Amino acid sequence: MTRIGILGAGRVGSSLARALAAAGHEVTLGHRQSPVQTRQSPVQTDAHETGAARPIRIADQRATAATADLVINATPGDSALARLSALDTELTGKILIDVSNATRHSPDGIPAELCYPGSSLAEQLQEALPATQVVKTLNTMLFPVMTAPASLSTPPTAYLSGNDTQAKAVAAGLLSDLGWQPGWIEDLGDITTARATEALVLLVPHVLRRSGFQPFAVSLAR
Repeated sequence: MTRIGILGAGRVGSSLARALAAAGHEVTLGHRQSPVQTRQSPVQTDAHETGAARPIRIADQRATAATADLVINATPGDSALARLSALDTELTGKILIDVSNATRHSPDGIPAELCYPGSSLAEQLQEALPATQVVKTLNTMLFPVMTAPASLSTPPTAYLSGNDTQAKAVAAGLLSDLGWQPGWIEDLGDITTARATEALVLLVPHVLRRSGFQPFAVSLAR
């Protein structure tokens, strides 16, 4: 059991929270606005479905980062750098798993261009947070695949980028808890490799406009 703090309470963060709580982890979901008090979240796991439900707590993002052993960034990528840089004290000595993509959107709300061409959000986060081990993963798929990889007809790929081998091993363990098989996880190397997976988001607008919001992942075939 790991104390996991998830920054971002949208579809991605809430989905990850439910799945990781169902796997037995202690999860806190970090909202932008501070709640009156930490309380049971409406995305609580269902005891009938999981057999060992843990309530999902909610808190503001600073408290979420401070009380977690491991933090997942599921906030909008275009503003994540400033938001997480302000949490440098709370994130010191911890693993930060970044699942977001930093993009600017077209008028129809679909990603259009990268915020950090020639770099990546993950690299920017690692530079801003030198005492934190940043791992990039789960950013090359629509969010339902993150927690249900076996739902696709073709095995998907989850890529890992990060400077610390142990941090990537911890991230791979969490992927396993989400249903990812070892053969579906591809360790690309250090944090600079995240610029390759983040660039893959530029495929997304074309796929979505042709096929709609059907779950898919950008995967390796061997």
